Amino acid sequence: MFENLKAQKSDAILALMQMYRDDPRAKKVDLGVGVYKDASGNTPIMRAIKTAEQRLWTEQTTKSYVGLAGAPDFNDAMVQLVLGDAVPRAHVSSVATPGGTGAVRQAFELIRMSNPSARVFVSDPTWPNHLSILAYLGMEMVPYRYFDADTRGVDFDGMMADLKTAQKGDVILLHGCCHNPTGANLTGPQWADVITVLNDTGAMPMIDIAYQGFGDGVEADAAATRAVAAGVPECLIAASCSKNFGIYRERTGILMMTAAGTDKALAQGSLSFLNRQNYSFPPDHGARLVTIILNDDELRADWMAELEDMRTGMLTLREALAKELEAQSGSNRFGFLAQHRGMFSRLGTSPEMVAKMREDSGIYMVGDSRMNIAGLNAETIPILAKAIVAAGV
Repeated sequence: MFENLKAQKSDAILALMQMYRDDPRAKKVDLGVGVYKDASGNTPIMRAIKTAEQRLWTEQTTKSYVGLAGAPDFNDAMVQLVLGDAVPRAHVSSVATPGGTGAVRQAFELIRMSNPSARVFVSDPTWPNHLSILAYLGMEMVPYRYFDADTRGVDFDGMMADLKTAQKGDVILLHGCCHNPTGANLTGPQWADVITVLNDTGAMPMIDIAYQGFGDGVEADAAATRAVAAGVPECLIAASCSKNFGIYRERTGILMMTAAGTDKALAQGSLSFLNRQNYSFPPDHGARLVTIILNDDELRADWMAELEDMRTGMLTLREALAKELEAQSGSNRFGFLAQHRGMFSRLGTSPEMVAKMREDSGIYMVGDSRMNIAGLNAETIPILAKAIVAAGV
């Protein structure tokens, strides 16, 4: 049997990580992997997480299974964090998942189960694993224009023209904030126009929100997701706790379904059924930590304060890089870097120039020129700026 297996295409980011590890140069710069790093290059455990872990270790009395949907208090806390009061809680069904990726996979599975012929519209570009999972499931993908290579902003006119071709039964995948891989986000009025198109076409939105708190703040970053969920009849939301709680390896996420016109028992039962088919009971350790933090005023305040420090730190790095590039290039053409939000920005240059920066200067970023801003610090910003200018970006 196994002789029939075929070699699978390697993940570009994982391959880049290995190349970085194999590079003997001392001044190499890793901007590839999507993990937050502090100024020392470490991915720290947040203070509130440490405190919650100590409390959990002291108080937890069992490691028995939680329910198929995960612990109810985790689901309630996360629904409140992401949606606030935008949608009545009675209209929201949810399940805990192994990370944001698990939520995305379960959402696609639910779409396929509900409508096998559904087309999924995805931004060009989008997170590569969106495409990989959809292809593996055999679901039809339709790209819509998003990134403007000239302005390094959003090609909103092109995006709207493409979304208007969607039909009832189709799904439009949107990034709730901090678009990955570009860092270019929609404005409030643009989100309102997207909601209009969703209602005009009858297409259902699916929102992937993996970086709440990394853009303009916890509440501001949830605004678009809340507006969409409140403005359409049905919506799917995949949320991750990996980045904003720093619990990457704990694999903590949630899938939410908002559907005012659907029987709640049917909706919740469908989500729980999918959990049972894929992994039965979701992991609980990370979910338990998140629940402790969100339900404790003091811990929540400390978590939000540290998350705000991380957010403003990345904004400072963005502004410093844009300023350094302006100084070294004599041009303000890199000002878009200060306008982008989240961990990533896309330079909008060719794979050949990305390879040149890697070979000549030890700069490691994904071939489509996506770079992790959180991988920078005061020492590496001039090195990166020099490499970008030298490569002729």
